[in-house]
Amino acid sequence: MKTLQELTLTSKFLFDQTMDIPEAHEAALQIILQDDLIKLLNPSQTEKEIRTMPWLRSIRLDVYALDQNSTLYNTEMQAEKKSDLIKRSRYYQGLIDSSLLEPGTVSFNKLNNTCIIMITPFDLFGEGKYQYTFRGYCEEDKNLELGDGAVRIFLNTRGTNDKEVSKELVDFLHYIEKTDDQSAEASDSERIRLIHECVRKIKSSEEMGVKYMQSWEEKVYEREKGREEGREEGIRAGREEGRKEALDEGICALAETCKELGVSKESTLEKIMQKFSVSEEEAGNYIDRVWK
Repeated sequence: MKTLQELTLTSKFLFDQTMDIPEAHEAALQIILQDDLIKLLNPSQTEKEIRTMPWLRSIRLDVYALDQNSTLYNTEMQAEKKSDLIKRSRYYQGLIDSSLLEPGTVSFNKLNNTCIIMITPFDLFGEGKYQYTFRGYCEEDKNLELGDGAVRIFLNTRGTNDKEVSKELVDFLHYIEKTDDQSAEASDSERIRLIHECVRKIKSSEEMGVKYMQSWEEKVYEREKGREEGREEGIRAGREEGRKEALDEGICALAETCKELGVSKESTLEKIMQKFSVSEEEAGNYIDRVWK
């Protein structure tokens, strides 16, 4: 576990707390979109949940805000590289759209313009760009834009095309990954310095320190609770039905939890052998498979 002072803006906690400050979120959007006129109407909402039906999967948005032109912004920090990020952005777009019109609305032209921004410390598309902006266009005539008001932007803190984007954006993306005094002072951007001042206040706040510890403890508790339920279900299914795959799932869940919590391989080996009554060789094979 990192201390609050060691966190960078790639941390979901620090990112959400910083973007929860209207001035910081507004400055970030102005940098990303290179638009000095963006003004947020209300304080940003963090961890905003959207659910259309009880039986359908809900989403929890990192930072959600509305500007003076009624454009909606959803800004996400995604530090972990996952294979479903592109389709996740599509799902987010769908659920956000489905929440915008009241029952009985006749015209779909009343849909707000939306901008989903996903910031990552890796290159999702492998083209070396700092920014990838997607809008709908015609396959037969790529100069013909769909114009449905939906934009999705993927930002890569490790881009290489410095000359193709603004220096302020490059400095901001580098600052996100480092988030220290040096990277803030090295930039000429007053907006980056404003964001950094917000970060410094958060890191020096005793209240935020307690909040960070509580969020970390809750996260560990919830994760362990889920893993425990998975292990118990795996053991039960494995014993009652003889389904090896269920038992495999339970063992893998324990190995994954131990890895995430920083438990050594030796201790993990003992835990697996004790809980699942498997040989040392079998336990070692599970660890090698999961940890690899």
